[in-house]
Amino acid sequence: MNTFYNEFDLERTKPSPRGDDYRSPFQIDRDRIIYSSEFRRLQGKTQVFLPGEYDFYRTRLTHSIEVAQIGRSICNYLFKSKDTPFNEEYFIDPDLVEASCLAHDLGHPPFGHAGEKVIHKLMKDYGGFEGNAQTLRLINEIFYKDIDKHRGMNPTRAFVDSVLKYKAFHHQFDNPSNHFLYDYQKKDLDFVFDKNDLNEKVGEPKKVNKFRSIECQIMDWADDTAYAINDLVDSISGGFINIVKLTKWINENELTDEEKVYVDQMMEWIKKGNFKAKFGGQIGDFIRACEVVENDTFMNSLTNRYKYKIEVDDVIYRKAEFYKRISVELVFRSPQIHQMEFKGDHMLRHIFKLLHETYVDGLERPKYVPNFQDKLIRNEKDKNVRARMVCDYLSGMTDSYAVRIFKRLFDPDYSYLVDFI
Repeated sequence: MNTFYNEFDLERTKPSPRGDDYRSPFQIDRDRIIYSSEFRRLQGKTQVFLPGEYDFYRTRLTHSIEVAQIGRSICNYLFKSKDTPFNEEYFIDPDLVEASCLAHDLGHPPFGHAGEKVIHKLMKDYGGFEGNAQTLRLINEIFYKDIDKHRGMNPTRAFVDSVLKYKAFHHQFDNPSNHFLYDYQKKDLDFVFDKNDLNEKVGEPKKVNKFRSIECQIMDWADDTAYAINDLVDSISGGFINIVKLTKWINENELTDEEKVYVDQMMEWIKKGNFKAKFGGQIGDFIRACEVVENDTFMNSLTNRYKYKIEVDDVIYRKAEFYKRISVELVFRSPQIHQMEFKGDHMLRHIFKLLHETYVDGLERPKYVPNFQDKLIRNEKDKNVRARMVCDYLSGMTDSYAVRIFKRLFDPDYSYLVDFI
C-alpha cells in the first residue's frame, strides 16, 4: 500500500458505484483518459507543425505520450535518488503522473497556440478560452457525456489537481490572454482544496498560479523537457533550423558564453547528422536535473502532495529556456508558420461567427453541428452556457476536421458529406 496518498487524495468528484477493481484509482483515471475520444483527437492537432505536413512531425498525441514517458521516468529517478524521502510504501505514484501527462494538452484547440489565441478572442464576452481550463472542463463535464447531463470522467481529487497548472480565475486579471480558469469553475477548485480560499492562503493570483502539487510540477517539467528538446528536433528535420539560419541568428543576437557553447554543439550535430541522437540523449540529463525538497504549505495537513516541490538544476533550466527561445525566434516567427496561423485564424473566425449566430444569438436556423451537440445546445436556456458549448465544439476539432467543416460551409465547390467525428 502506498501511504503517500490518503482518502482525501482518492476521493472522486461524485460517489462511484464501482466496486473492487484490479486497478488502482489512478490507473482507472489514466485508462479513462486513454480510451476517450478527446485523447484520440490529439493525433490530429498541431504540436508545432500541421499534422500530415510530413510523417515524422510530432502531433499533440505523440507529444503527450513522450511527456508521459518522461514523467514516469522522473518519478522513477526521484524514487531511486540518494537522500530521497521515498520508499516502497511511500512514493509519488507514476500512474497518476502518467495520467496527468497524457491529459495535459486535452483542452488545446486546432492550429496550436494560434488557435488558442483566436478562440480566446472570440470568447471574450463569455469568459475567454484557455487550454488548461478547457482540460478541466473536459475531464469534469464533457467526457463520457449522455444526452441528459454532462457526466465527466468522475476523476479523483489528486488527478484533477495534477492537471491544474493554473488556479486563478479569469475575473482576477485585467484582460488576461491565458493562464486562468473559467470563473464558473470555482466549484472544481473548491473540491480540490476542500473549500480553502487560495487567495487568502497563498496570496495574489500570480502566486496562486504557481501553487502546484508535486505531480503537477513533474508534469510541467516533463512537458518543458519534451517541448524544449523534441520541438527542436522536428524543426531541424523539417529544415526550419539549419547551420545558415543559426549562424545568422548568432550574429544578430548577444549570447552568453554558455549559450554560444549550446549553439556550437547544435551546429556540429547538424553537420554530422547525429542531432536526433544527441538531443535525445539530453532527456536523461533533464530528468536527472530534478531534486525533491520539502515544502511547508497549508495543504500539508490534508495531503502529502504539497509537502514536496521539485527544484531543477539551474544550468539545465537555463538550457531548456534557451532551446525554447531558439524555437520561438527561428520557427514560430517564421513566415511559413505565420501563414498557417493566419489561415487557421481565418477559418475558426468564420465557423464561430456562423455558430454564434445560429446557437447563441438565436435558435431558429438549421443544424450546423452533429445531432447530439445540436440537441444539447438547443436544450440550454442560458446564452452564456450555449456560447461555451459552441466553444467546446470548435476547440474540440482536429485541424483537418476544422478545414473540412470550413470548406463544407463556405466553399461552393466542396460537397464531401461524411463525418468521422
